[in-house]
Amino acid sequence: MRQLLPGAEPFTHDGSPTGVLLCHGFTGSPQSLRPWAEHLAAQGLTVSLPLLPGHGTRWEDLQRTGWQDWYATVDREVRELSLRCERVFVCGMSMGGALALRLAARHGAAVSGLGLVNPAITFPRLQGYALPVVRHLVPSTRGLISDIAKEGVQESGYERVPLHAAYSVRALFALVRGELAQVTQPLLLMRSRVDHIVPPTDSAAVLASVSSADVTERVLESSYHVATLDHDAERIFQETDAFITRLATRKTARDGT
Repeated sequence: MRQLLPGAEPFTHDGSPTGVLLCHGFTGSPQSLRPWAEHLAAQGLTVSLPLLPGHGTRWEDLQRTGWQDWYATVDREVRELSLRCERVFVCGMSMGGALALRLAARHGAAVSGLGLVNPAITFPRLQGYALPVVRHLVPSTRGLISDIAKEGVQESGYERVPLHAAYSVRALFALVRGELAQVTQPLLLMRSRVDHIVPPTDSAAVLASVSSADVTERVLESSYHVATLDHDAERIFQETDAFITRLATRKTARDGT
């Protein structure tokens, strides 16, 4: 088995009947979300943070995977959590946010709510136009990791972006944009004021397109894209905990248990 990058190991915790699935981003690893997952586990929740196929080892491994592989992993995790938990929430950052949105659209009431950080649902237009041809000529381009304002903090991920996999990301984003109206669950969306990877229009499009009646937006003033490792990390953790607690308490009261 190929050696994993530091911190790229999956994380799981068995806790209460409330489960949370966390989805990491493209070319990243569970390391970027581990503090988030550990915080939720410390609150007693059941938590799953899987390593997506092709991630956490070498960028060449990611080149041989596509969105169907990444989605199949989180889809399986939601189904397994649903067997063990009374309610399941899905959280995600960047491309992980797109995966979370698709899970919500397709699983309906089986997903109780969404917590998103800087969700990505569009591909840079100029690169996108060239990608179908360029990916056959050039295997990779410079990486996207470690967009973090906090000094001395690094994201564990790939220094290169494999272009075949990037082409698959573009297809995933187009698919998710077409399914946003099917998202009806309560939504907590947290976005950085300054993000060098994902434009603010992505979060705006999510907020404008979902059918959710319960929507909360929070702006993170002091962090860049990987906000879960940045200055606003603690705020993200606390906002997510409060969001889940509010919804889980409301459902328990409605069920009379």
